[in-house]
Amino acid sequence: MKQNAVSIRPFIGAKDFETSRSFYRDLGFEETILTPAMSLFRIQQLAFYLQDAFVKDWIDNTMVFLEVENVQQFWNELLTLNLKVKYPGAKLTPIRVEHWGRECFLHDPSGVLWHFGEFHQSN
Repeated sequence: MKQNAVSIRPFIGAKDFETSRSFYRDLGFEETILTPAMSLFRIQQLAFYLQDAFVKDWIDNTMVFLEVENVQQFWNELLTLNLKVKYPGAKLTPIRVEHWGRECFLHDPSGVLWHFGEFHQSN
């Protein structure tokens, strides 16, 4: 294809749509309500659609990777949000080092797994 890509916006589901909407706003995403059952969540030029739809097998297999500049700083900011207390289904997994870089993990209240990663800088 000879087209220039402009964006990519995955669709993710929510077990409890209102709880997930609040969760993503707390993470710093800006919400645009599109319909009563779907919102667009944006941070800078990146975005995804959150749907009021729950299919367990789909949610249990949904992963999103968000590249960040500094995973340690991002992790520290995640900890200050107290997400596990405010959202009982949320689960944080500390930073781990991989051959390609470093990442930490966050399960949203529905079970969607977010990877927040930082790639090694190539010389």
